[in-house]
Amino acid sequence: MSERESNHTLETILSHRSVRRYKKQPIPESVMEMVLHAATRASTTGNMQLYSIIVNQDEEMKKMIAPAHFNQPAVTSAAAVLTFCADFRRFNQWCRCRDAEPGYDNLQSFMWAVVDAVAATQNACLAAESLGLGICYMGTVTYNAHELIKIYGLPEGVVPVTCITMGYPAEEPPLADRLPMEGIVHQEMYHDYDRERIDSVYAERETSAETLRLLKENDLPNLARIFTERRYKAEDNVAFSRLFMKVLEEQGFMNF
Repeated sequence: MSERESNHTLETILSHRSVRRYKKQPIPESVMEMVLHAATRASTTGNMQLYSIIVNQDEEMKKMIAPAHFNQPAVTSAAAVLTFCADFRRFNQWCRCRDAEPGYDNLQSFMWAVVDAVAATQNACLAAESLGLGICYMGTVTYNAHELIKIYGLPEGVVPVTCITMGYPAEEPPLADRLPMEGIVHQEMYHDYDRERIDSVYAERETSAETLRLLKENDLPNLARIFTERRYKAEDNVAFSRLFMKVLEEQGFMNF
């Protein structure tokens, strides 16, 4: 890879934005092919490639899956929606066809497949953005995995874990803030967070204009309480956890 290509790759990574509004412009087949090829070149557990990718470009299919994503407009307005599934079905079938009995009906195996699917997803995102497309992760996949399983007809051994919307951007949102590196990176050992370090790590985020706007909108005294009382409430987390555990059991990943 040349220095110019390396710089372009780094620039793509550092300029990532979550795009939720798209032009009514289809993605050329050649571009989609490059995105999907990039996804399949991701690192993978034991070179098993424990994932499958479902590509939705049909308008009716996008409307069908939209409720599973709480009808977020990005789903129906995007040129394409890519759902990445943790998939041991294909590998298990291959093993059985070769008289090898698979033992992958457990949580450890599911986690291998999740890591593979996430790596493939991120490769697809980087490729898409480098080709001028915008993307947005849909954080709703595991909330309603049971609904997506029905819609897509997913057999045992297959669970949707990530999803991205993709298309040519109709907006250029600002870069989202990130915590400082000293709050994320641990040298040699894990260094726990005391009150002083927490205050330092979150200082810039807690005093940003965006945070001040959110505090006013939500009538709450700090950003942490927006997360715990508005965005990701304990009762919702427990309810969705129960649903997803049932999905894992029904899809064959809970043998202990």
